[in-house]
Amino acid sequence: MPVERFVVPKPLARAVVSVRKRAGQVFTESFFKGIARSFSATPLAWPRLYDVEVIRDVPYLASGLVEQRLDMYRPRHQGNGSRPALMYVHGGGFRFMAKETHWLMGLLFASRGYVVFNVEYRLAPRFRFPAAHQDVAAAYQWMIEHRGEYGSAGPIVLAGESAGANLAWGVTLSACYERPEPWARQVFELGVVPDAFVSACGMLQVSHPERVLEQGLSTFFLDRFEEVYRDYVAGSEAEQQGKADLVDPLIILEQGLAPRRPLPAVVATVGTADPLLDDTRRLQVALERLAVPVAAWYYPGEIHSFQPLIWRLHARRSWAATFRFLEDQVGIRPETTGSRLASMLLDSPM
Repeated sequence: MPVERFVVPKPLARAVVSVRKRAGQVFTESFFKGIARSFSATPLAWPRLYDVEVIRDVPYLASGLVEQRLDMYRPRHQGNGSRPALMYVHGGGFRFMAKETHWLMGLLFASRGYVVFNVEYRLAPRFRFPAAHQDVAAAYQWMIEHRGEYGSAGPIVLAGESAGANLAWGVTLSACYERPEPWARQVFELGVVPDAFVSACGMLQVSHPERVLEQGLSTFFLDRFEEVYRDYVAGSEAEQQGKADLVDPLIILEQGLAPRRPLPAVVATVGTADPLLDDTRRLQVALERLAVPVAAWYYPGEIHSFQPLIWRLHARRSWAATFRFLEDQVGIRPETTGSRLASMLLDSPM
C-alpha cells in the first residue's frame, strides 16, 4: 500500500522560511556586534595605551547627519607631518556596524604610524544604493583635501573589510576609471589615486546571491547574501536604470579593461572558512591579469572577519602580513608609536 506524502501548505512553508531568515539575520548581527561591544569594554580600547589620540565625529559633509562623520586616529607624536593617511571603511553588509565598532583597526594602524580616517556612512535599508558609495567617496575627497591639517602628507592607503572593502573599491575604481556617476567623476577629477589598498575578506560581488549555492554553501549563507542584495540594491532606482555596477567591483575588474590611471598595489587577507573566500581568490586572479601588484594571504580554518580576533595566531599573522606588504612592497615605512601594547598584540607569539 503506497505511503501518502504530507505536503506542507505554501503559507506555512513561506512562514517557516521567513522565520529561518530572520533568525539567521538576528544571530549574525548580534554575533558581530557582540564581539565589538565586548572588546570596547576592555583596556584594549584605551587609546593612550597605544600612544594614540582620537578626534571623534568630524563631519566630512556639511549635512548635519551623524552618519556622515568620521573618527580620526593618529600618533600622539606627530613627527615631521609626513605620516601616511589611511581611510578605513567598516563592514556589516551595508546594514549594520559603525565606526565605533571598528575602533581596533584605527588604534592598530595609528600605532603603526598612520593617520587613520575611520569613516561612518549611511546604512541600508533606510538608505539604499548608492548612498553608502556616495558617502565614502565624499569622505575620500574630504581626507585628500584636509589630511595635511592633521599631520599627514605621506602616501595614501584605502582599507576595508567585507562590505567596507566593497565601498573602498568603489572609490579606487572611481579614481582610476572615468565613470558616469557624478560622485565617481568628482573622485576621478581629484586626480589622486591611493598608493595601496587593504582588502580584508572583501564582499566584492553583491548582485548574484545565488553564487553561494554554486560554491556548495548552505542556505544559511544564501539568506545572508540575499539580505545584503535585497536591502541595499534590489529594486533601487540605480539598478532599474542599469547603473548599479559599482556594487560589483569584482566584475568590473574581471572585465580586464585597462584603467586610465594605474590601480594601487593590493594586499588581501581571508580565512578559508569564510563564505566570501572565492571573492578574494577571484580578486587575486583579476588583479594579476591587469598586472597589478597583489599579495593574497589565505588563513586555514578562519571565519569571516577574523582579523579583529587578535588573540588568534592567524589574525596576528594577517596584520603582520599587511604591514609587511605596505612597508616593504609599497615603500610605506611610517614611524611607529612605540606602544608596548600594540607590539604585544601584533608581534608576540602565542
